[in-house]
Amino acid sequence: MKKILFPTDFSDVSKNAFIYALKLADALNAEIITLHVYQLDSPAFLDVSIYLQEIYEYEELSEFENYKDEVPVLRNIAQANDLGHIPISNVLMQGSLVAEILKISQDENIDFIVMGTKGATHLRQIFLGTTLTRIMDESNVTVLGVPDDCQFAPINKILFTTKYHFSDIEALQKTQNLAKLLNSHIDCLNIKPPHKVHNDDFVTDFKNVFRDSNIAFHSVLSDDIEGAILNFIQQNNINMMAVHIKHKGFFEKLFQVSLSKKLAVNINIPILSVK
Repeated sequence: MKKILFPTDFSDVSKNAFIYALKLADALNAEIITLHVYQLDSPAFLDVSIYLQEIYEYEELSEFENYKDEVPVLRNIAQANDLGHIPISNVLMQGSLVAEILKISQDENIDFIVMGTKGATHLRQIFLGTTLTRIMDESNVTVLGVPDDCQFAPINKILFTTKYHFSDIEALQKTQNLAKLLNSHIDCLNIKPPHKVHNDDFVTDFKNVFRDSNIAFHSVLSDDIEGAILNFIQQNNINMMAVHIKHKGFFEKLFQVSLSKKLAVNINIPILSVK
């Protein structure tokens, strides 16, 4: 059985993303492992060494009590969405969030990570300088990031961004495998600078590799990567965006070459990072 890791802080953002984790688990016949990671705060005043043990024990107890109260809420969300049959286990850990996510992903052979992200209205804000970015960059697992204002909708259309490099073929195949389980169509989008001469031979190669697939191939001339992606999402009713993460720091490099109009358009679809 496949495994989905769901890091949660029990916020509304996280609970909203949990619906995607449940739906994905249902499609994959997978189990969900929820993970809540906490850190003990060091007192910011002096002469409390004799009380440190009591302070830490109190903080740990408070975390446990909160955890104990919140876990049934996740089960109620599953029941409310007719997904109570999904196997769910729960883990409470002390430590650093990113480090613990990466560790448990490796130890438990996790197949997908699903997590929410808050307060972003642009692709740049979603991807740069967030915990989600670090997980997408550093994990070898496929990660699904769910913006806070994203309301669940069936994943009928997936956007896969590509430069039609051969290195994208395996990532597209992984995305295709997921699309088949979700009964989804894939749109491949290549954004090219308009002032260069382009050789489209690789597009033909991609079409040959995926000739019997439910995949369409598009190329758009634009200097603004972010704006072109946003326009395509809106015009084509995209339900999920998939990005091939080629290396650490991928997102920083991606947006360095974008003029980025920073359009005031909410990103209200989940983002899938594929290694």
